[in-house]
Amino acid sequence: MSWYRNTVWFVKGLREYTRGGYESASKRFNPADVEVDVAGRSFLVTGANSGIGKATAKEIARRGGTVHLVCRNKERAEVAKEEIVTETGNQNIFLHIVDISNPKEIWKFAEKFQNEHKLNVLINNAGCMVNNRELTEDGLEKNFATNTLGTYIMTTALVPLLEKAADARVITVSSGGMLVQKVNVSDLQSESGPFDGTMVYAQNKRQQVVLTEQWAKAHRNIHFSVMHPGWADTPAVRSSMPDFYERMKNSLRTEAQGADTVLWLAVSAEATKLPSGLFFQGKEQCLTVHRLEIPSLPELGIPLWPGRDEGCTRQLVQRIKAFLKVVSSLNVG
Repeated sequence: MSWYRNTVWFVKGLREYTRGGYESASKRFNPADVEVDVAGRSFLVTGANSGIGKATAKEIARRGGTVHLVCRNKERAEVAKEEIVTETGNQNIFLHIVDISNPKEIWKFAEKFQNEHKLNVLINNAGCMVNNRELTEDGLEKNFATNTLGTYIMTTALVPLLEKAADARVITVSSGGMLVQKVNVSDLQSESGPFDGTMVYAQNKRQQVVLTEQWAKAHRNIHFSVMHPGWADTPAVRSSMPDFYERMKNSLRTEAQGADTVLWLAVSAEATKLPSGLFFQGKEQCLTVHRLEIPSLPELGIPLWPGRDEGCTRQLVQRIKAFLKVVSSLNVG
């Protein structure tokens, strides 16, 4: 069934996730939704030195927002910052060097950030797809450490700061690939069976969706959302999925098109009129994770989404906390 489900998902992607899918959907968009002035509001974007993160940061800067770029690579981050400042004329762009796969770095950064800055909007964009099983210095599988743990720590560490802000929001950049997965809390480190980086990434992205719904329930004063940017032509896609890129490069969305829904969720008043905790595949499409059983291509008779994740959320959070307890007790160099 997994082969069929993956095939259905790919067909769905050809219809909806490509540049053509974006151009078709954009006919229903209202440009006025994002034609707003966000001067005085503070935004933090992880993974902001390239791709969708940089495109998002640039569009927020154009609208006057204060933007904090959280990046791992200092040289590329400085180039990105200079590009954003030059193109937008916005000088309120700040750079922070943090490895999102390193829990201690995130904790240290978040503590310092809370003491020095305000924050209205957190955009969890940083991610990775490592195709061979690789461990961090803390003994964590690299994809899980970055995509799930890193997102969890950054969000929970900054929630107290966000709760002090007006119109606080958290947007997490997930992936439509999560639609072929059901949350599996029994093997978060991907230690069992053959390692498939694409499926590990999809599992991590499913975990992000589940966590988003949980955060929305726990923190009513913050608007949470999680989204799929479509298939975009980014450095990450080119390096992590070279075969896919070669087949699809003429149909991929631009970085700006991939960032379009992130921007809408971050700045539009319309976005917060919708319930917190939703998963977006476009501005007009929203689902909670527990409604992801609707077949995408009913004519094939194959349900795309493999059942509900209810009951897994608490276990997932408990397992994450257990990992972090171990990591916090380590004295790593």
